[in-house]
Amino acid sequence: MDKPCTLMIHFEKGSAAMANVINSDLEGSDVAAKTEAMKRAVMLLLNGETLPKLFLTVVRYVLPSEDHTVQKLLLLYLEIIDKRDPAGRVLPEMILVCQKLRHNLRHPNEYIRGVTLRFLCCLSEPEILEPLVPSILENLDHRHHFVRRHALSAISAIYRLPHGDQLISDDAPELVERAVASEQDASARRNAFLVLCLCAQERALVHLFSNAQRVTQWPDLLQMAAVELIRKVCSCPNRADKGRYIKIIVSLLSSPSTAVVYECAGALASLSSAPTDARAAANTYNKLLSSQSDNNVRLILLDRLNELRRSHRHVMVDVVNDVLRALAIPNLDVKSKVLDLVLGLLTPRNVKEVVLYLKKEAGKTKSGEYRRMLLQAIHECAVEVPKVAGSVGHLLMDFLGGTNAAAAVDVVLFVREIIATTTDAKLRASMIRRLSDTFYRIRASRVCSIALSILGEYSLSLAEVERAISTIRQCLGDPPFSTVSTDGETTDPSKPAQPMVNSVTLSSRRPVVPADGTLSAANEAISTPSVTPVSSASTLNLRSLILSGDFCLAAVVASTLTKLVLRLQELQPSKAEAKKACTGALLVMTSILQLQSSS
Repeated sequence: MDKPCTLMIHFEKGSAAMANVINSDLEGSDVAAKTEAMKRAVMLLLNGETLPKLFLTVVRYVLPSEDHTVQKLLLLYLEIIDKRDPAGRVLPEMILVCQKLRHNLRHPNEYIRGVTLRFLCCLSEPEILEPLVPSILENLDHRHHFVRRHALSAISAIYRLPHGDQLISDDAPELVERAVASEQDASARRNAFLVLCLCAQERALVHLFSNAQRVTQWPDLLQMAAVELIRKVCSCPNRADKGRYIKIIVSLLSSPSTAVVYECAGALASLSSAPTDARAAANTYNKLLSSQSDNNVRLILLDRLNELRRSHRHVMVDVVNDVLRALAIPNLDVKSKVLDLVLGLLTPRNVKEVVLYLKKEAGKTKSGEYRRMLLQAIHECAVEVPKVAGSVGHLLMDFLGGTNAAAAVDVVLFVREIIATTTDAKLRASMIRRLSDTFYRIRASRVCSIALSILGEYSLSLAEVERAISTIRQCLGDPPFSTVSTDGETTDPSKPAQPMVNSVTLSSRRPVVPADGTLSAANEAISTPSVTPVSSASTLNLRSLILSGDFCLAAVVASTLTKLVLRLQELQPSKAEAKKACTGALLVMTSILQLQSSS
């Protein structure tokens, strides 16, 4: 059966043959050799060796040593060995060990006393501990806080043993209470308070309430112990005086220790259901979130806020703006958790404000991954609160021309979802118009393909169809896309190899579409100039992509133009205009075929 282990040291160079060397070194008078032998013995025992004959050697030659290092190693050795025989009785040699421990507890050196008291915390044999209790209690009045601190720890460890309260004298709680009131060392005072909570909880509560006005001046270690006591006491259901304890916790929220403030916020959230207490806990977590620099701490705080959202969502909705400020933290894991938390706090009342904040963040960030996270969050806002889908769609279309293709694809898919599912004809028409106006900014091939399919499928009115055809023609430029020179080489006429005849290019003079959707004579002059202008292919997105060899996109262009022209023939009363549009579409398609068959 596995045994409990309070110490672990890896040692791979040991062997059972070292036992004889260890015995001889321990029997010698050289302190340095004895120290090294004790180290090897401890490491061998920790790695599974038994060394059955070593204990008697240690009792005879190591136990009387006064060297501090040897004494420390002796206590480690005694900590890990079996102190009982196979029958379960304490080894008789432990009587000598017990006498040595009692001597150490009265040693003039405070280090020897302290390490011995710390060793006693690891013992679980009542037969060894019972004769040592008077000496342990005497150390409560020692002049050095190191000894007093470990004496209190030893008393606490004894109380935790089965029937441990029977080993301690009846006046121990009074001695501990006196130590709590008079102790100046923070660690020793905290240990004393914990022992008092363990052995006499009512005394601890009396001390707490008698110092309720001064609890904010206590050391942070003692404040943490007080919060833990309040948690333990208030965990009992239907406690009538819970308000007195909550008042102490609220006063500790102003503590300069962040650990105390964090524990108080957690206690408020778990012990009280009052909205004011939940709001105080939420505000505390948000303040810690903005003040801490460790990302692991930030993630833990966000987990606590998420737990608070599940139990007090109506309170967390009011602090959503404070949560959003955490997006300023540069870590992406933190940003992702903040966005998840905010999406769980959406209401029709705050969704517009949240969307505007997320759009502002998306506009100023340079990280493509973070921008995509923001755009997906904005999409989720529209899914959660459908009435803002229209405004969200208009906001998102500003990012169609971004350099992050994945984010732009998410946006255009979301736009298609809104247009396809909305029952509001005005919303659909406004989004089609906005997509036509921003189409020239798109640079990704897949985004262009999806946007073209949207224009071809959902441009239903005459004005929308004419605007869509005009947008595609402007982004393609004038055909042909390639010409054959006198020496038989294929060239792109859009490249500025020829002298510029007209300084106004297609990209700088986009046609103005009036409200009725008709094209004026001036617009027609721009769309079909008498002199072929020279335009940079980089400003004509469709032309640039097709000239780079993207014939899949070219096929989508041809399909979209076909849909639009056929719909125009149904809607356009002027057969001449419809025929003109059909001719232009055929010219574009033949130019694409000519480009594909060129070298």
